Amino acid sequence: MKYAKKIFSAFLTLVMMLTMSVPAFAAGKGTITINNAIEGQTYTIYRILELESYNPTEGSGAYAYKVASDWETFINSPDIKDVYVTVENDYVNWKSGADAAAFAKAAQKYAVDNNIINQGCETAAAATVTFENLDLGYYLVDSTLGTLCSLDTTNPTVVIEEKNQVPSIDKTVKAGDNWVNENNASVGDTVEFKTVIEAQPNAENYVLHDSMSEGLSLDTNSIVVKAGDITLTKDTDYTVSTSCGDDCDFEITFTQTYLDKISAPTDIEVTYSAALNENAVTSTDGNTNTAKLDYGNKTTVEDTTKTFTYEFDLVKTKNDNTLLTGAKFKLYDAETGGNEIALVKQADGTYRVATVGEKNVAGFVGAEIEAGNVTIKGLAAGTYWLEETEAPNGYNKLGGRTKVEITDANLKAAVTSNTWTQGGVHVINQTGPEMPNTGGIGTTIFYAFGSILLIGATVLLITKSRMDDVGEENGN
Repeated sequence: MKYAKKIFSAFLTLVMMLTMSVPAFAAGKGTITINNAIEGQTYTIYRILELESYNPTEGSGAYAYKVASDWETFINSPDIKDVYVTVENDYVNWKSGADAAAFAKAAQKYAVDNNIINQGCETAAAATVTFENLDLGYYLVDSTLGTLCSLDTTNPTVVIEEKNQVPSIDKTVKAGDNWVNENNASVGDTVEFKTVIEAQPNAENYVLHDSMSEGLSLDTNSIVVKAGDITLTKDTDYTVSTSCGDDCDFEITFTQTYLDKISAPTDIEVTYSAALNENAVTSTDGNTNTAKLDYGNKTTVEDTTKTFTYEFDLVKTKNDNTLLTGAKFKLYDAETGGNEIALVKQADGTYRVATVGEKNVAGFVGAEIEAGNVTIKGLAAGTYWLEETEAPNGYNKLGGRTKVEITDANLKAAVTSNTWTQGGVHVINQTGPEMPNTGGIGTTIFYAFGSILLIGATVLLITKSRMDDVGEENGN
């Protein structure tokens, strides 16, 4: 994995502040210390119950608690009273066998929902956070990390060991059968993504944010959320929103009901797909997909994948490498036969692989490449073949397809003063030999020889005739 991350999950701890060994009704101060605190996490404390009196002579001590004014509604609510605590004559007692962790979670939610004033707030700059000079009582210690309950009420100096971890995320994209950080694709291809959340026990406020660059179009119906082999239920275990308001394409919010079921580190796997669209860039930046996770009141670092698509320049020239126009080409995925790769013409000299939507339009016909000096965009790495369908006037059409090999970079050509110098895919057209005039040069030669023979025969005939006349005269 490109990014190895070990970050941590939500922490919530309920601690009962301990009284000092002093006579009943004596005032005292206490301390809460958090060891192994996670640097950068914020710890907040709330006093839920106030210690009214303490009598050290009663065995290990007798305590009298009353509810703090901000917490009266909470303590007396039907979900808390007689479930976790009992209340008699305004005095609060812990109910035997009550679930302290569940009580702590309910208290934390109440504090957040009702903007309860806290008694201290510290961001960990080291491995220890200490709250000092505290009035004695029952305290809730809230952070972004999870639930750990320490129910020791016999000591005013309370030490809590941080045992939870921050959740991590790992984002990948599929290349072949592998999940990696980078892949490549052609415009119109479906690209598959996966984000794994390492959720922690006592998780709170988990929201996954996912953002795609303009070259990727999310398929909202492709989103699947699983924990191990179990597929989670949408709108029960999580909700999905595509109206995020923070430049993301979608958000997945996990319900607290589901998060409360997590009792050990659990991998939550979110898979989904997107189409590489007409806005895909062919730069070295790639087409990005970024994820981050909100937890508690914190956010993990972002994790990003890149999907690359490439382009090549086609340069058609004469023998002297000067540009030659008038040729037309089609692009295929095989040297013979194979499939034609549908293209659309974006502008003079620029062609792009067609999207699925464009190809599905009734009457769609792929554009032929009109060379010159042109650029073909939106191709995955691979081998392609150019077939010349029309040669320039006076030039021979190529007898076979021209190979185009794209690996992990664009094939750019350098053309200066209308002359190719290097790079790209360079194709030369040859002129054929000058053809003979109608009838052919051999016929002309025959005409010439025939004329000579005719003249010769005429001369011979005239000479013979004269010789015969002379003979006759001599004989007389």
